[in-house]
Amino acid sequence: MTTVEGAALDGRAMPKGRDLYVILGALMLAMLLAALDQTIVSTALPTIVSDLGGLNHLSWVVTAYLLASTASTPLWGKLGDQYGRKRLFQASIVIFLIGSALCGLSQDMFQLIVFRALQGLGGGGLMVLVVAIVGDVVPPRERGRYQGLFGAVFGVSSVCGPLLGGWFVDNLSWRWVFYINLPIGVLALIVVAAVLPVTGERERHRIDYLGTLLIVGWAVGLVLMTTWGGTRYAWSSAPIIGLAAGSVFLIGVWLLVERRAAEPIMPPALLVNRVFALGAAISFAVGFAMFGALTFLPIFLQIVHGVSPTLSGVYLLPMMLGMLASSIGSGQLITHYGRYKIYPVVGTPIIAVALWLCSGLDEGSSTLSMSLRFALLGFGLGLVMQVLVIAVQNAVSYEDLGSATSGVTFFRQIGGSFGVAVFGSIFSNQLARHIEDLAPVLPRGFDPSAVQGNPHLLDRFPAAVKNMVLHAYAQSIDSVFLWAVPVAGVACVLTWFLREVPLRATSRTRDYGEGFGAAPTVRSSRHEIERALSGLMRRDPKAAELYKRLAVLCGVDLPAGSVWALCRIAKDRTVAGQDLAARAGVTVKEGRPYVDRLVTSGYVQRRDGVLVITSSGRGVAERLFDARREGLARHVEGWEPEDHPELADLLTRLAETSLGDDEDGGLLRAAPEGAPS
Repeated sequence: MTTVEGAALDGRAMPKGRDLYVILGALMLAMLLAALDQTIVSTALPTIVSDLGGLNHLSWVVTAYLLASTASTPLWGKLGDQYGRKRLFQASIVIFLIGSALCGLSQDMFQLIVFRALQGLGGGGLMVLVVAIVGDVVPPRERGRYQGLFGAVFGVSSVCGPLLGGWFVDNLSWRWVFYINLPIGVLALIVVAAVLPVTGERERHRIDYLGTLLIVGWAVGLVLMTTWGGTRYAWSSAPIIGLAAGSVFLIGVWLLVERRAAEPIMPPALLVNRVFALGAAISFAVGFAMFGALTFLPIFLQIVHGVSPTLSGVYLLPMMLGMLASSIGSGQLITHYGRYKIYPVVGTPIIAVALWLCSGLDEGSSTLSMSLRFALLGFGLGLVMQVLVIAVQNAVSYEDLGSATSGVTFFRQIGGSFGVAVFGSIFSNQLARHIEDLAPVLPRGFDPSAVQGNPHLLDRFPAAVKNMVLHAYAQSIDSVFLWAVPVAGVACVLTWFLREVPLRATSRTRDYGEGFGAAPTVRSSRHEIERALSGLMRRDPKAAELYKRLAVLCGVDLPAGSVWALCRIAKDRTVAGQDLAARAGVTVKEGRPYVDRLVTSGYVQRRDGVLVITSSGRGVAERLFDARREGLARHVEGWEPEDHPELADLLTRLAETSLGDDEDGGLLRAAPEGAPS
């Protein structure tokens, strides 16, 4: 079967109309589940700690989810390529829902942390498989239209997560933060089972299981070291030194394994690429700051300022809106001007200044003062996150494009895991020290974790004692942000060494999911190029102009509607006149003049109501497809398609699927000049 025939069959297999929107709706629901769980828990954490205890383990409620979802995405992505995505997607939803139900049933902090890791395992699959399935069910020409919808899901989750988490705590129970996933997930599962076709190309992979296990091993070891150091154990104690030594050893083994793996999760060559190394380091710092802030700002608001969990989510809105504004704005400017380095150079100092300003918050800070600081922090984060992906995509070879893209977000998530753990350790240490200093004036058996769940307990104390306790909490959380300033400062210095080179056209296509703190999605280099080209094709001239331009390039004296019809008939080889009109969304009478031009030119024959492509018509169609392919190839000149067969095949497939597409069939509504009526 020729490529054109294959493309035609793919086109017929794709869902249309309501079926397509139902599938996309289910996929968006599934992605919303995973994206919400990165933020919805933050405003519920104080209440969770009050109910279950385990203040020293608070950070692990967030860290367990981040680590599990980050480490599992490569496995989900490659297993989906190898065994088909529909069943794996259903499995990831089921795992996520089981984890959610068990989280809601947890009776102590240890259970909650374990079940959050299980939930994160399913969440990693949701993230990576949604992106891949969209590529399976949406035609390349239209894919760019829908990419923005899925990016918007992350924006909505960033804004709504803290609000929903707070509302559930105030009006139902913190357990509903997890239970809410069940009806949404079951609905998504039913829709996926009923309407999602079994689509997508099967690709054989050598899955890097050992590399994945080693990543989990050294990441957990380092997070445990930063969590327990100075709290449960002294920094110089044997357990902490053992964790540090063991983690370093596992990193060394991991690098050796990745060097020999057939398909490594993180190719070692990437780590010595200067732009990738700098991008990964900056991304680590940004994740450190972002997830740390999202975790500890609600604690500050609920305890020190005594606002409800719902209101603490409202207070965080300026941060989320600032992130949305700068992420979307910087993406638009990069697309227009093709320059990107200025945004992290400006954004990282803004993050550092915002963190320093947050370290000065106390029980007397006004709402306006807090809102401005939070908005500034969000604005700085939005300037940096998306741009780092663009920078590394623009600097690595085609072979490493997919790994580099997912690698930057991978390091952001790892940075978030470390940030939450380190911030949690600092907070616990500082709070313990301040409460110890206040011991003479506090009641015997005073429990800080009880205050976190119900700040109104402090109302039982004399005003002077209450103010001292609130100040102790404020100082402890201020220390968290003060320690984050040097991390942002290091990122600020690193941005000056980030090399800026002229952007390839593909690098100018925005992936808004990356700008809103998405989890890493493992896309191959081919998938990443296809995503970018799909976005570029959405910016093509209007269909009429595109087909006219191709006709001129190929020296074909045909109107745009006839060019569309020729490409469509060439892809189908034979097609009934009524079927062609149906594809174009016109009547046979409206479309006849265009087909008549093809018949009189000798490109198509009519045989008993069936339109058949002739040898000369096939030759003209091939020239049109080739011209379209050359136009697309100019967008990827830096990737050297002549040296990469899979990239060359992708360009051919996109050229053929994007011409004669049903979306352009409306060209047949107006009769061409000089055509018989």
